[in-house]
Amino acid sequence: MPDPYLLTPGPLTTSAPVKQAMLRDWGSRDETFIAMNRRVRARLAELAGAEDTHVCVPVQGSGTFAVEAALGTLVPRTGRLLVLVNGAYGRRMVQIARVIGRDCRFLETAENEPVSPAALDRALDEDPDITHVAVVQCETTTGLLNPVEEVAAICARHGRALLIDAMSGFGALPLDARRTPFEAVMASANKCLEGVPGLGFVIVRQQALEAAAGNAHSLSLDLHAQWRGFEQNGQWRFTPPTHVLAALDRALDEHAEEGGVAGRGARYRRNLRVLLDGMAALGFVPLLPAALQAPIIVTFRMPADPRFAFDCFYEGLRRRGYVIYPGKLTVAESFRMGCIGRLDVAVMQGAVAAVANTLGEMGVRSGAPQRDGDSTP
Repeated sequence: MPDPYLLTPGPLTTSAPVKQAMLRDWGSRDETFIAMNRRVRARLAELAGAEDTHVCVPVQGSGTFAVEAALGTLVPRTGRLLVLVNGAYGRRMVQIARVIGRDCRFLETAENEPVSPAALDRALDEDPDITHVAVVQCETTTGLLNPVEEVAAICARHGRALLIDAMSGFGALPLDARRTPFEAVMASANKCLEGVPGLGFVIVRQQALEAAAGNAHSLSLDLHAQWRGFEQNGQWRFTPPTHVLAALDRALDEHAEEGGVAGRGARYRRNLRVLLDGMAALGFVPLLPAALQAPIIVTFRMPADPRFAFDCFYEGLRRRGYVIYPGKLTVAESFRMGCIGRLDVAVMQGAVAAVANTLGEMGVRSGAPQRDGDSTP
């Protein structure tokens, strides 16, 4: 059968031209590859409205590599990091900071609640030793959109540096350095930009990066050294993911052709509407209210019908050409379905039909979850 559609938070379904871009081999010191690298870096900074103040530093590896590179390079060994946590990716930043030996505190809210700007304001008032704040823009544990603009305004008022994990939303959710002040944004090629896995990047204020020389805990994840290498000769310090970069270069062409952040985000919002309406007709209930739901990935509560088994549900959808993700919640049994990647309304309608057919095959009458306080479906 053909490749399934990936209704996941990444890796994602990509276009044929993006795949085809990887059919050529590139010499890492060849001028054409160096020019492509320069072009991609500039375009990524422009997408964040940061071309005049920030630089883009790509790193080999998944998005987590970029997050660790940013934390390890930008938070000095004498600094203190405060992480706003409401899901797995906020908790991952806390774990990274502790592993690399950075003083780290955190403020945690429930997985189905946004981070609290008011609590952040109080924490910064009470602790002048906090130098950096980190937050996840869209927490893909649930698909929740955090109030990053409010967080940025509070950090700016207190004079603290803000690091934003924009992994899941970069390229589809608005994030502009001219309106949302940040020291750094971390993202990757294989999410809303619709490239392939293997390349993360950090868009970092140049002045902050210049001041970060010697901070890094790692040779390979030293953003300052990586940036200096690009400035000196345009080359990566270590073997670059050449084919991945070529795929991203083509993906950025497609992103621009679609209308940039606004166009990409609009398609994902249409996908979200079809998914929510179709699943609601089958009885499924999303974890989040509409006001908190980003058009990235949706968490659905697990059906109460005793005939429902997630493994059978997953396999039924997989046979019909759709791959979904299990949930990552601690607050409720759940599963997740993504809206991003090279998907459109027709694909989402097909996914909903596949859900209906799979439920029928399982003998499940409704996707409705167990009601609070009720012991029966």
